[in-house]
Amino acid sequence: MTAARPAGVVLAGGGTGGHIEPMLALADALRRRDPALRITCLGTARGMETRLVPARGYDLRLIPPVPLPRRPTLDLLRVPGRVRRSVAETRALLDEVGADVVVGFGGYVALPAYLAARRAGVPVVVHEQNALPGLANRVGARLAARVAVTVPGTPLHRGEHVGMPLRSAITTLDRAARRAEARATFGLDADRPTLLVFGGSQGAASLNRAAVAAADALTAAGIQVLHARGPKNTDVTVPPRPAGSAPYVVVDYLERMDLAYAAADLALCRSGAVTVAELSAVGLPAAFVPLPIGNGEQRRNALPVVEAGGGFLVDDADLSATWIAATLVPLLTDPAALSGYAAHAAAAGVPDADERLADIVLEVAAGDR
Repeated sequence: MTAARPAGVVLAGGGTGGHIEPMLALADALRRRDPALRITCLGTARGMETRLVPARGYDLRLIPPVPLPRRPTLDLLRVPGRVRRSVAETRALLDEVGADVVVGFGGYVALPAYLAARRAGVPVVVHEQNALPGLANRVGARLAARVAVTVPGTPLHRGEHVGMPLRSAITTLDRAARRAEARATFGLDADRPTLLVFGGSQGAASLNRAAVAAADALTAAGIQVLHARGPKNTDVTVPPRPAGSAPYVVVDYLERMDLAYAAADLALCRSGAVTVAELSAVGLPAAFVPLPIGNGEQRRNALPVVEAGGGFLVDDADLSATWIAATLVPLLTDPAALSGYAAHAAAAGVPDADERLADIVLEVAAGDR
């Protein structure tokens, strides 16, 4: 009698970090459950996955992307042909790797994966990161055995609130226990209230301008700042602080977000889906400044945390040094209020979303839908 072969799981989440990070967090959770699982990640040659997926030790297969024009143009006429080609190649790949389940996270890679899985008779699980789902996941949800969402109330067919799968370095972070180490790592004082400013991997011009303009008000109040300006924003500088002043540390990029979160008492940041999920998972309150373009999804991402009392929302146009001085300085100098915001932020988090989603995926792969 031959032993049953390990299940084959195909993960489709290439393109941006917002798709790749939850995909890899799920892959890690599945690998912890059963190291023999056959995990294959799908991506495209132009996405960040070409670097991130192999670095985490997972098999990456490339398929043709199917970008969908946002407006009716001549390029729209080419979409059906691109879809057919990508679906055909993805279907062949599913057969090759012996897929038992396809898990999609939206984006250019997910749509052909969903359609190929339907043709191959392979069940689909959809995970949506944002409060407003994109086209690929709206289609995928209609074909899926199970649909998981990050934000409660996401308008997606049969969506189950699961949360955002996150790296274990984030979900296991004890901010209080790591605080002294984290602050020392960034050259911060051990005992001062600390503001973390970041605008995503590339930085955010409006956050940079407002925070730097508020530097004197912050440091004069004894508040130190860790500010990730973005690697291209080398013009963002702060004059040296007077001797004995609270530090204002500017870095291009934060390689260790876990230590940045541990160092901080409050964040000033955008409200991308992964950012909101990580902050609530570690119990770090935030002033969220949603990206002022797009369909408003960043505002919706942050609303559950804000409504739970774990942070603020401020429009990009309203963010200024004056707002920071009037709103954040009083909070950062009030330990009891900060503690309350942190507790509410943590209560809104879902630190075990990776395990919840792994349960769903394995149930579907086993035929229990």
